[in-house]
Amino acid sequence: MTYAIIETGGKQIRVEPGRFYDIELLAIEPDEKVTIDSVLLVQHDGEVTIGQPLVTGATVEGTVMRHYRGRKVLVYKMKPKKKTRKKRGHRQEITRLMIDSITLNGEVFAFEGETEKETPVLYETPAEEVETAAEEVETAAE
Repeated sequence: MTYAIIETGGKQIRVEPGRFYDIELLAIEPDEKVTIDSVLLVQHDGEVTIGQPLVTGATVEGTVMRHYRGRKVLVYKMKPKKKTRKKRGHRQEITRLMIDSITLNGEVFAFEGETEKETPVLYETPAEEVETAAEEVETAAE
């Protein structure tokens, strides 16, 4: 499993290729590519590369899926016995980002997708075996 820890929007996020994440609003149109250079850590096949503070030569590439607004957060301030009340709401602007690949020193770690899995084959009993089994049951019942 390959993953990276990136910094975007003042937060640190653990990302993996092939997954999408909700981050702070980016000023990029949907369906456009974005490259994030602030990579703090990269892990690939048990090899961990830690930056001080950033990993040199590491980038994370992604595609902006869409922009939307998060859930409403209510902030209610009240001072008891003073008849002072303030009610405010906030909805955060969010960008949904699909991580396409993680690059470390020119080596690209991308999501391979689901490989062709072997579908389980059910054992099909030939009609002759079914008939003989039915005859055996009938004779045993007699």
